Amino acid sequence: MKNLGQMMKQAQKIQERMQEMQQELAEAEVEGRSGAGMVVVTLNGKSEMKRLRIDPSLVDPADVGVLEDLVVAAHADAKGKAEQMMKDKMSELTGGLPLPPGMTLPF
Repeated sequence: MKNLGQMMKQAQKIQERMQEMQQELAEAEVEGRSGAGMVVVTLNGKSEMKRLRIDPSLVDPADVGVLEDLVVAAHADAKGKAEQMMKDKMSELTGGLPLPPGMTLPF
């Protein structure tokens, strides 16, 4: 039973660290860029968009499609960075041990 108590303490520590990590991710920001930096999307670690910056020279009412594509590309870039940040944090939390297939954190 001593091992069970130790396991419970370890699980509680992991849960506390998960909560800390979620707070860190909520406060962290990543930028995605497209069009040589003319469109910049800023997301937090939860992939929520916080800012969108568009160079005024891109605003052309006759060619809105290019601007739309650049916004989508910048968002995809930022989202990829946010996901990588999450994976890195999870790796820190799990000590580099891979999670079983199909299991993701936070639960």
